[in-house]
Amino acid sequence: MTSIFVRSLIFNVLFYLLLVFWILVAVPTFVLPRQALIGVAKLWGRSSIWLMRVVCNTKVEFRGLEKIPQGPLIVAPKHQSMWETFALLQFFDAPLYILKRELTWIPFFGWFLIKADMIAINRRKGGRILMEMARRASEEVNRGRQLIIFPEGTRTAVGAPPHYKAGVAQIYVDCDVPCLPVALNSGLFWPRRQFMRYPGTIVVEFLDPLPVGLSRREFIDTVSELIESASNRLIEAGRKEQEALFGRVPSAPNAQPSAPAVAKREIGNQ
Repeated sequence: MTSIFVRSLIFNVLFYLLLVFWILVAVPTFVLPRQALIGVAKLWGRSSIWLMRVVCNTKVEFRGLEKIPQGPLIVAPKHQSMWETFALLQFFDAPLYILKRELTWIPFFGWFLIKADMIAINRRKGGRILMEMARRASEEVNRGRQLIIFPEGTRTAVGAPPHYKAGVAQIYVDCDVPCLPVALNSGLFWPRRQFMRYPGTIVVEFLDPLPVGLSRREFIDTVSELIESASNRLIEAGRKEQEALFGRVPSAPNAQPSAPAVAKREIGNQ
């Protein structure tokens, strides 16, 4: 484990140095079309994946790439780590994120978010946020963009109870485009709010797209069941790999209730 700690330290230092490098490379894109900045962001994502493989011996396997539809789309990934926020960029022509407004205040990084036309929201608006998010998301998706939105709203530790938000269902209904669920096990190798980066294989699985026309309840029940069942399968395989590598699983799982039950409680509270 000492070797893993040293590798994690080296990776974390190089990861942020690499981010600074790509920020400097991207400066000229301020006067170029948005797609130039998106291209640099994709290079940042790919180079970060490469860095993690070289330094931490963390490989990546992407499954179901043939299931990614072309054109306007909602992408709904499981969210366990910072890793997927940059790793999924490479697969979409015009990616779009919803993020808190405060991120746009960060020098250079925040300015790039504005340049990329990301949707920055003011959390102080309370209940009005959902309406604003749905309106802005619908406008951007109808322009041909792919909205990458994490249905749980924030990173969830491996084994923690899933908590799907009703907001993503409202956005799905308003946008009237297919939704691509994405399962993964990244939290085993890049744990939430932890320093360590573990060797092994991060698996990302693109699932069958959900068609337009589902009700809010049908959508949240279906997407949560698909993502949780597939992610649990990938997590179990990842734990077996960790046991083979370390003789144990670094992070013990917690009890996990069914995703549909949690999602239904969320819908009922709206």
